[in-house]
Amino acid sequence: MLKATLRSFLAHKGRLALSALAVILSVAFVAGSLIFSDTVTRTFDRLFASTSADVTVAPKDDLDESVPTGRTPTLPAEVAKRVAKVDGVAATHVDASVENITVVDRDNDPVGPTTGAPTIALNWYKSDRSPVELTSGRTPSGPGEALIDADTADKKDVEIGDTLSVLAAPGSFKVRIVGIATFTTTNPGAALVFLDTPTAQTKLLGDKDAATSIAVDAAPGVSDVDLKRRVAAELGTAYDLKTAEEEAESAASELGGFLDVIKYVMLGFAGVAVLVGIFLIVNTFSMLIAQRTRELGLLRALGADRKQVRRSVLIEAVLLGVVGSTLGLAAGIGLAAGLIELMGLFGMNLKSTEMVIGWPTPFASYVVGVGVTFVAAYLPARRAAQVSPMAALADAEIAGVGRPLRMRALVGSVVAVAGAAALVGCATSSDTATAASLLGLGVVLSLIATVVAGPLLVRPVIRVLGGAFPALFGSVGRMSQRNALRNPRRTGATAAALMVGLALVGGLSVASASMTKSFDDQIDKTLGADFVVQNNAFMPFPPEVTKKVADTDGAGLVVRSRFTPMKLRMPDGRTVETTAAGFGKQLDEVVKTTYAQGNSAQALAPGRLAMDRDYAKDHDVRVGSVLPVEFPGERKAELTVAALTDNDGAAGPGMQGGLFMGLGTLEKYVPDGQDSAVYVNASPGTDAEALRDRLDTALDPYPQVQVRDQADYKKLIREQIAVMLYLVYALLGLAIVIAVLGVVNTLALSVVERTREIGLLRAIGLARRQLRRMIRLESVVIAVFGAVLGLALGLVWGVSMQQVLELQGLKAFAVPWSTLVAVVIGSVVVGIVAALLPALRASRMNVLEAIAHE
Repeated sequence: MLKATLRSFLAHKGRLALSALAVILSVAFVAGSLIFSDTVTRTFDRLFASTSADVTVAPKDDLDESVPTGRTPTLPAEVAKRVAKVDGVAATHVDASVENITVVDRDNDPVGPTTGAPTIALNWYKSDRSPVELTSGRTPSGPGEALIDADTADKKDVEIGDTLSVLAAPGSFKVRIVGIATFTTTNPGAALVFLDTPTAQTKLLGDKDAATSIAVDAAPGVSDVDLKRRVAAELGTAYDLKTAEEEAESAASELGGFLDVIKYVMLGFAGVAVLVGIFLIVNTFSMLIAQRTRELGLLRALGADRKQVRRSVLIEAVLLGVVGSTLGLAAGIGLAAGLIELMGLFGMNLKSTEMVIGWPTPFASYVVGVGVTFVAAYLPARRAAQVSPMAALADAEIAGVGRPLRMRALVGSVVAVAGAAALVGCATSSDTATAASLLGLGVVLSLIATVVAGPLLVRPVIRVLGGAFPALFGSVGRMSQRNALRNPRRTGATAAALMVGLALVGGLSVASASMTKSFDDQIDKTLGADFVVQNNAFMPFPPEVTKKVADTDGAGLVVRSRFTPMKLRMPDGRTVETTAAGFGKQLDEVVKTTYAQGNSAQALAPGRLAMDRDYAKDHDVRVGSVLPVEFPGERKAELTVAALTDNDGAAGPGMQGGLFMGLGTLEKYVPDGQDSAVYVNASPGTDAEALRDRLDTALDPYPQVQVRDQADYKKLIREQIAVMLYLVYALLGLAIVIAVLGVVNTLALSVVERTREIGLLRAIGLARRQLRRMIRLESVVIAVFGAVLGLALGLVWGVSMQQVLELQGLKAFAVPWSTLVAVVIGSVVVGIVAALLPALRASRMNVLEAIAHE
């Protein structure tokens, strides 16, 4: 049996090749994501371990600034002198480092990275733990000198002697580059500008006696843990102390979010490849077994029992999985190398020679690859074991033609009802977390139900989709329609691969269109200012930007806005951490706010606070409630809720509750923050477009901020949502690639299966061109069938997703009909492309050999 199995596998290796591609793709994404994330993690672990001080003393700040405020937590620089006297301390260094800066050249073009990595300005001092070493020029000395890293210098054509402008919170200043330093470890993509310590303290922190942290070196023989204990005894609990290991872990955890995004995106691709590949493999093995009915019957007649036959088919599947996993692992290594090179284009200079391939990677690769093929081949293997020895004496097949679909109907109906109940529960739920959970459950169950019941829909749907074929293409069209109807199981499984991708696209397209329309409506409803000056990523900007705006000719009303993280203890006993906004007194002139109780004057009064009505209800908050509040820097206050809003709008990131207060109240407790937005109205008699031109000119030296009106805001929102859609379209592309493989495989095996039939058709006069057209039409109707099922399912998912979005204030609903029509047209193209090779092969058959084929 083993010998027969191996010979059978080698005899059908060409037919199994396309199925192996599905395994290769899924394994490649799993292996590539694991290798890439392991490589980046190992690289940065080394970086953090080699650059962290033995002990770092930092200011305490428990609040997570999910929306940057522009403030830089500091501690007195004289702490370094106190720590230096501690027994076991070899040296201390004052660190003055900020990231909330912009560096521009003489043309006002940013010198720092534009890919999201930070531009860091910091003080220079000699240390064995510095990530860079001076390789050209000299170190900075005095307020007008700076040193820049070599990677940034190369990319931005900065040379020694060039003058740059640094836009920092205390004010802008110019520096002349006197030296260039080269990274001795991995460059994480950041741009580094070094100043001498007094200049960094004064120009970056605005205080010559301040520091952002103190780096402490241990004396020989003193452990980091022991040193931390001794420093803590001197300083008490006023500061945050971390050993080198703890500092490295903290930095790695911050990086972990970035790595998780990449890992989960790639695993998402792997998941789609696995799911779609299962349909392809099931179909392939089902058809191969159908074509080997006589062979399996002969094995049974010669004495093979059912277990041996089943085992034989499963061994073939395992062999396919092993081959596919091995090639997929190799492809994954190549994919990881490509990602590493791609990161280099974004400034993260990883080395492919340091690629990490830990044992979990090949283990996961073979588990996925072999597991997928084994699971997918199990049902066909069971069906093969049911072949009767008498089948060897007849031209029979077990492909499932004519077998009743009652069990599928029963299982599909039960699962569909459960899925529908989950989606209805999602639509009626008032809790976002519950609704999201029910949405996920409903999506999974409805997908399973559609896959299981798909064959039941083949005959009614394809009769409609191919109804015009006989009239348009005559007998060829009629035969193509009947070929698609001949085996509903096969047609359903082939179309299911395409259906999965299109259902995902349909659902997320509806959700994104609804989000876009909701934001458009919200902008129209709330934004009353002529222009808003703001950074792309909501990053704060220096006060001089606000002054430039206010001093611009034609600028009338100017209203400032900034953010702050805060903790509140609610009347229901819960402590919540969120982000609040602060606005100037004339808020009503630039933002249209709907109040359930109170008004803007009350909300912006000193010591007062406004809150979203629903959020207040959830926490037993009423107008007049006094809430204990903690601001950054452990500053505490008690604020009175003076107004409740009813805006029906989505809050920004980390801004649950829609909290806002007067700018005076915010600045009282967070005096060192920066503005995040400035609302501007044209003065009477000034044309808005003329004011815009003047604002653009005035803010030309500040490339980190942009001037936007309502149309610009809508465009920005659409671009941000489009990023999500690009990922969806990439997933669709992968699903389509595998779906095309599935259609090609099905048609190719179907051509082999119908060899004698095709020979007879050719013998009675069917032309080669007519034969190719028949196979193309069959492919098109299968692809369109998958598209119709996928889009119908996607629309249901999209409606349910919109119900979840509505709980977040995004109440508009929109269907992108142009996208859906384009998808249907694209599915026709997919069907035509997938049929090219099988149709060509069929048309080249020798008529007599085909008729004599067994």
